Amino acid sequence: MRIVVCIKQVPDIAEMEKMETDPETGNIIREGLPAILNPFDEYAMEEAVSWKERNGDEVIAVTMGPPQAEDALIKCLSMGADQAILLSDRQFAGSDTIATTWTLAGAIRKIGDVDLVLCGQQAIDGDTAQVGPMLAENLHIPQITYVSRLVLEGKYITTTREVEDGYEVVRCKLPALVTVVKGINIPRVPTYNSLSEAMDKEIPVWGAEDLDIEKDRLGLPGSPTAVTRVWTPESRSQGQVLRGEPSELAKQLAEVLLNPLQN
Repeated sequence: MRIVVCIKQVPDIAEMEKMETDPETGNIIREGLPAILNPFDEYAMEEAVSWKERNGDEVIAVTMGPPQAEDALIKCLSMGADQAILLSDRQFAGSDTIATTWTLAGAIRKIGDVDLVLCGQQAIDGDTAQVGPMLAENLHIPQITYVSRLVLEGKYITTTREVEDGYEVVRCKLPALVTVVKGINIPRVPTYNSLSEAMDKEIPVWGAEDLDIEKDRLGLPGSPTAVTRVWTPESRSQGQVLRGEPSELAKQLAEVLLNPLQN
């Protein structure tokens, strides 16, 4: 079975205070920001590699981004991916989620014979959770989102997905796309040897001309999403902390609720 894991390189949230946005486009200014593999995508990669180790599957990591996004793919190779492909071209610049999924779909169709596509539930820089579902639509395959357990059974998968009021079990025929939540596994930490081996592997770079896709649907021209305003929320004042025995806390809480303007 061939598994494709779609990953993204994102700014390190530990450096979020240094992050700035372009006032005209609303896009994050990524130059100078340290970057990491999107944490949610690590869970997708771990799930794919775990199945590879048990069943001998082939795992291919794919990302779209600038040349430095190769670092995120090296992390995937060090975790156990067999191949990694970087989609990088100036024509991809400025892509919203629509143009991004159109490009990723073109790459997956070029890879061919893909049984399962795995994605993290969302990226920490945009938090839209749109790429997985939209990619499934572009590929015309079923999608199962927010999966916390995945079982492969021949040409079928049985999943447990998180919903607002509990869990839902969904069985689906392959090929399919699945987005996973972080509770599905514990991602491995690559060893020094695996990282060294990954750095020696060749990572092919595919541009717009390598994909059989309509060029007017790529990058900024193919991105209908418009950011109308970007601003920093005002900081909230510190809340009130109530302390004491339960009976005393109940009285204090009742006083706050009955007289909110005096507290």
